Amino acid sequence: MKLRLFIASIAIAFLTIGVSTSCEKKTDCKLTIKTVDDKGFAYPNAKVKLFANVKNSSGATVEADLKAEGTSDASGISTYTFKLPAILDVKCELDTMGGIGIIKLEEGKSVEKVITMKKI
Repeated sequence: MKLRLFIASIAIAFLTIGVSTSCEKKTDCKLTIKTVDDKGFAYPNAKVKLFANVKNSSGATVEADLKAEGTSDASGISTYTFKLPAILDVKCELDTMGGIGIIKLEEGKSVEKVITMKKI
């Protein structure tokens, strides 16, 4: 009798642990920006700026606190992780070249965006 109770208690404990850990979701939003030239070749060392534009109470568009900056590596890639979903503007610049875009981050998903650098 005590053995059955002990085995049942162990089984319930394992079931509880399994259910509680399987409900945890990965909510991070991962973003990879790749800067390329007009021929599709990597564009390294570009300054990458991510930001959210929002309208304030007077109707003017302002830059929100949600932002990030980085520099593309030798492969033209820069990576970022955000805790919450968002819609962000992307602006890349280096010397007289630049590129822009918009990305949508979704909960628990990875997003890749290619920005083509052009003469500005």
